[in-house]
Amino acid sequence: MKSGFLLSLFIIPFTLFAQTKITIIDKTNQEPIPGAIIKIQGQNNQISDANGIVELMIQNPIILQISHISYETITLQVEPEKEFMISLSPILNPLGEVLVVGFESERPLIHQAGAISKVFESDLYRFNENSILSAFNTKPGIRIEQRALASYRISIRGSSLRSPFGVRNVKVYWNDIPFTSPDGTTALNILDLSNIQNTEIIKGPAGSIYGAGNGGVISFESRKRVEENYLSSDVGFGDFGLFRYRIGIDQKIGNGGINVSYVDQKSDGYREHNAVDRKVFQLALHTNPSEKQSLSAQILYSDLNYQIPGALTQVQVEEDRTQARPGSVAQNSSIAQKTLFGTLSHEISLSQKWKNITALYVSTTDFENPFILDYKKETSYSYGGRTKFTYDDQWGKYPVRIIAGAEYQYGNTLAQNFGNRQGVADTIRFSDDLVTTQAFLFQQFEIDWTEKLLMTVGFSENFARYDINRLIDAGPAEPSSNTKNFNPVFIPRLALVYKVNNWSGIHGSISSGFSPPTIAEVRTNEGSINLDLEAERGINYELGYRSKFGIFNFDFTAFYFKLNETITSYTNDQGVVLFRNAGATDQKGIEFSIDYALYRNQLSAIQEIKLNHAFTGHYFYFSDYESGGNDYSGNQLTGVAPNSLVNLLDIRSKLGIYLNVTHQYVDQIPLNDSNTVYQDAYNLIGGRMGWRETLGGKWDLEIYGGVDNLLDEEYSLGNDLNAFANRFYQPAPGRNFYGGLKFGFRY
Repeated sequence: MKSGFLLSLFIIPFTLFAQTKITIIDKTNQEPIPGAIIKIQGQNNQISDANGIVELMIQNPIILQISHISYETITLQVEPEKEFMISLSPILNPLGEVLVVGFESERPLIHQAGAISKVFESDLYRFNENSILSAFNTKPGIRIEQRALASYRISIRGSSLRSPFGVRNVKVYWNDIPFTSPDGTTALNILDLSNIQNTEIIKGPAGSIYGAGNGGVISFESRKRVEENYLSSDVGFGDFGLFRYRIGIDQKIGNGGINVSYVDQKSDGYREHNAVDRKVFQLALHTNPSEKQSLSAQILYSDLNYQIPGALTQVQVEEDRTQARPGSVAQNSSIAQKTLFGTLSHEISLSQKWKNITALYVSTTDFENPFILDYKKETSYSYGGRTKFTYDDQWGKYPVRIIAGAEYQYGNTLAQNFGNRQGVADTIRFSDDLVTTQAFLFQQFEIDWTEKLLMTVGFSENFARYDINRLIDAGPAEPSSNTKNFNPVFIPRLALVYKVNNWSGIHGSISSGFSPPTIAEVRTNEGSINLDLEAERGINYELGYRSKFGIFNFDFTAFYFKLNETITSYTNDQGVVLFRNAGATDQKGIEFSIDYALYRNQLSAIQEIKLNHAFTGHYFYFSDYESGGNDYSGNQLTGVAPNSLVNLLDIRSKLGIYLNVTHQYVDQIPLNDSNTVYQDAYNLIGGRMGWRETLGGKWDLEIYGGVDNLLDEEYSLGNDLNAFANRFYQPAPGRNFYGGLKFGFRY
């Protein structure tokens, strides 16, 4: 009897658990996927074998997360004593499987009526991890330039024409929260790659649902969920004194979690007086108060300091490309910027048909900018938010979706301009109290007329006001109060999508655009206040086709954008950048990309070879532009390359070794309105090679190294347009190398 009792004690624990077999395969070719990680809450991770199989001993239904470096992560529930066949979609997905939220409507990309590009997290890590520049420049119609190491200028379909520095005419969101300031500028340089997971870019006017801005919309998304307890860190280094390190912690708490990350990046820069020092801290809290609600709060703090070497003439470039503009060092031309950005987001399902998302933010910034000609100090704060209601229903046989909401932003800045005496603020020249207010209401109606035809009608009503109260004026003018009102502007959009079949679709749209000048364009650095500067208005016609043919994904868009009251920049005799309305422009263009997996076999030594090609043809001209007695009508639009081409090659092996190669061709770029000076065409080739592996289900390791500008091309990235004294050029680095090490630990 005793022996029977002991035997039962031995058997019972094993009968409590049952074997569950999971086979993981590639969705496109049905081949097994070895090395997939199966994460089980409270247990050690498991890894699929050479046949893609994992066997689990479980007692009750459990939630698994299955991930692989080359595939989309999925989460599902499995039960004891069953077999499961799980298909993972490669990161290179058919367009019909890529979900985007452009125009506030989550649909497969093939069903979206608009030119939308998606930048995945994997795209960011094909390059040196010191900025987003390289990854974004692989997308058709998009170009990021860099005048200094942390001074970005974004051009979406030529929208940088009016941006001598900074990001303007492009609306930016971070986790569905307005990241563009109420004054129309965006401090994109305060973000690190670690603050971004995925990005969507809408090209062209999207004012019907995102308000002011003719260039387009960039929507960044950081991690919104904590899947596991994870500690990670990485260190990167490179030429010109580049050193970057990061540490991050993900900690699950109840049904939510917390993310914390800190990044410190430094570089001496390629040129004299070109150093950068950036520290970024992010804290994010995520929770689900109920099954119908989610709540997120984030704090982002950035401490940024960077030097500005300034633009050079052609003669100076030929003498020494690395020199700074004369006077930049002596006057300590630079920017010091400390920003605190706090957000709160709430999502709730009000019923089966109604849902609401509301996001609020508050931000403060201390900004100092000694420049050759003056010394600027600004202290500012802003707050605002965005709310959106979504209603999904069936009207008879027609599925419909109604979206309605509002966005409001308020900003207050104390802006002071001083003389600059060898890098130290001298006598005050003028001081202004600047108040900016922007708001808009938006509505959108979507209806599926048939299984193949989707129509979208949207519009917004926009309000903008600048109050410029001059407190001190050391010049002959008396202090005064100035107000610039932009009358309520109605921005409509009509779009259609025709689903040819499950693998292809045609889309077309007509949309209006509205872009008021930023307050930095109305109130300039030499003290003038240009209340005559009018908002740009335009209308965009667009036709596109997306499809999948076998292994090929194809995305083509043609557009025509007619812009009136175009704002352009010019430089006066003192070197101060000023702005004016320059009549009209005609902007015709084509953009297309094609990507394909040339080879994919998870069991072979070389598991995958992927290729991507992206072409941009922007044929933009001044249609009606006279200035200073000169007629520039018919000239190319300043600062826009007519043609550019990007080619990408990605190779991944079974041993964890990978290779990424990038080629970029940029056509010659006119640098002044008269088209007498051009930036020469250039070719850039770069590559990154590394080893990436998961060990024991707990450790993630990666070692990598790379090269930029392999051909050692001499080019300028971030030219000054219509520059006084022919100072057009901001020379970019020649051939340079970088490398790094990453590790992660699940606990």
